[in-house]
Amino acid sequence: MELIIFIFILGSVGLILWSFIFAQPSSLLRLPKEAADIKFQKPKFDFSILFPTAGLLDKTGIGATLKKSLDTAHINLSAGAFFNIKILGCIFMIFLIVSLTGKADPIIIIIALGLGYLGPDFYVGQKVKKRKLAIARRLPETVDLLGLCIEAGLDFVNAVKWVIDRTPHTPMTEELAFVVEEIKWGKPRIQALKDMSHRLEIPEMTSFVQTIIQAERMGTPVSEAFAILSEDARGQRFHRGERIALQAPIKILLPLIFFIMPVIGIIVGGPILLTFMQGGLTGFMNK
Repeated sequence: MELIIFIFILGSVGLILWSFIFAQPSSLLRLPKEAADIKFQKPKFDFSILFPTAGLLDKTGIGATLKKSLDTAHINLSAGAFFNIKILGCIFMIFLIVSLTGKADPIIIIIALGLGYLGPDFYVGQKVKKRKLAIARRLPETVDLLGLCIEAGLDFVNAVKWVIDRTPHTPMTEELAFVVEEIKWGKPRIQALKDMSHRLEIPEMTSFVQTIIQAERMGTPVSEAFAILSEDARGQRFHRGERIALQAPIKILLPLIFFIMPVIGIIVGGPILLTFMQGGLTGFMNK
């Protein structure tokens, strides 16, 4: 009974931490038009005050890597706060696994430390992957709309604002909104676009930024460059879909071998095996 109560207490603490970390909006927020600036929301709780790890992260270079991953995933936490969450995850997993197993073996503790430390990284990695895929899928339509707006007489910034205001809220519009906000803060447009490309590291987005930079340097019409870029992005998206389709037979092979084939074998060979076991070889031959 005490073990069950202890597990419920640990679960409650885990849910509280989850609400602090992930219940807040993790991306750029659309504010009303009266306050049209698009900014990050302040975190509800700063986990960096729990353990003073900021200096260690800066010296080792881990902080820059974590910050880049958090910015790409649009998780509103600092590198120190995220690292402290990993420490809390290690402590939580040690208490949970030790309480469940009733043992404090070194191997169990190492496994608990690994799960607690790598769990937040896995969550961030999956969120980054999902956002990058969504941006790559949405890029061709966004480029088409930007090209149409520029052909209609708008400059690049106003065209981006039009796309942000008139299209559904997606990760692509979030990135463009952040670029517009950085330009408002005084950052040069080219540098803001380069920072977006460096933050996302998506081949299609890199081509998009390079196209804009080359069009400005060479003095060529941006709309024509966007038309070519849109066709290239659609071609890359089509090839990506082909690669995923070709991977489907390989991915389905393991479920087929370990889950489907044994069931078919039981259904087909089960009655024969039961008849053979009950009646022996003579009964099986008579039937």
